[in-house]
Order: sequence, then C-alpha cells, then structure tokens
Amino acid sequence: MKYLIAGLGNVGEEYAHTRHNIGFDVVAAFVMKHGGQIKQERLAYSAEIRWKGRICICICPTTYMNLSGRSVKYWIDKEKVSLENVLVIADEVSIPISKLRIRQRGSDGGHNGLKSIQEALGTSEYPRLRFGIGNDYPKGCQSEYVLSKWKKEEEPVVKAKISTCVDIIESFATVGIQNTMNNFNNVEITL
Repeated sequence: MKYLIAGLGNVGEEYAHTRHNIGFDVVAAFVMKHGGQIKQERLAYSAEIRWKGRICICICPTTYMNLSGRSVKYWIDKEKVSLENVLVIADEVSIPISKLRIRQRGSDGGHNGLKSIQEALGTSEYPRLRFGIGNDYPKGCQSEYVLSKWKKEEEPVVKAKISTCVDIIESFATVGIQNTMNNFNNVEITL
C-alpha cells in the first residue's frame, strides 16, 4: 500500500513556520516521528516512510504554494499512487485555530495551493486535511495574516494540533479516510 502525503507551503527562510506553511511543519513532524530523512528532490523535499506495511511518500513541494499542483502531480505519477491514497495538508482561514477538518473531496475554498492541485489533476476528488488557522485579521489583510508567524499564545495549540495531524496521517494510512473523518472531524484542540 503506497500513500502520498503532501504538505503545502512555500520554500525559503522567510516563510518557515508561518501559518501558510503548516503543511510543511506537519509533514516534518510525521517524518521525524518515524525516523525518516527529508532530502531535496525534483520539485519537492521528500522522505519515504515505511510503517505497518505501508509506504508513505512524504513531500513538501518546492514550487511555491501557487504551483503546488505541478509537484503533487509529478509525485503521484512518479510513485504511481492512486488518488484516494493522496492526502494534501493545507492551512485554512475559515476554520478556527482549535479545529481541523478532513474531507474526501471538495472545492479549493479559495486556497491557491488546492486550486493548483485541482487544475493539475483535473479533479477535486482527492482527500485533504485542512488545518484551521483562524481569520483574526482586518479586512484586506489576509495575505499578510497567512504569511505571519503564530502568536506566542497560539503556539501550544498549534503544537498539539501538529501532533494530532501526525495521528490523522497514520489513521488515514491504516483505517482509511472514512474512519479517520469519523474519529477526528469533531475534535477540538484547546489548552
């Protein structure tokens, strides 16, 4: 069983650990937990994790957020992963910081990374994990907000949510999307 776990973000030190880069942080946490090594390859930083009879190809696209689809499509084709075994992790302003949402399919919701993936794959029929980052910003300041670092008081919740996301990836690869949605979609993470 082969899976592709794609965490979205932007490359470059100025984007590291920002709200928009949470996909990178989740993938890094999953790879670290399973003792993997992330290396730079074509169109992505990648690592291969073998766990419980599964192979998880983990990628952080290096194409920048707006061209994520190019990298995701390349790795799906290269590794011959079926769409239902792809999990894309992205930030989501319409979900509060305390929540996560797993979906089997859906619209891009205005997220440029998801929009690029949908265009590259020609479908929105792929699982995604949306990491709520909240929408505590003045009108017209969304891009500054998503590219900002977490507030000090948000960091413990974010850390706990990253850990929950690692559990979600493991669940997705072992019990499937439906059970994972049932087990995690109503979880609220507060400290």
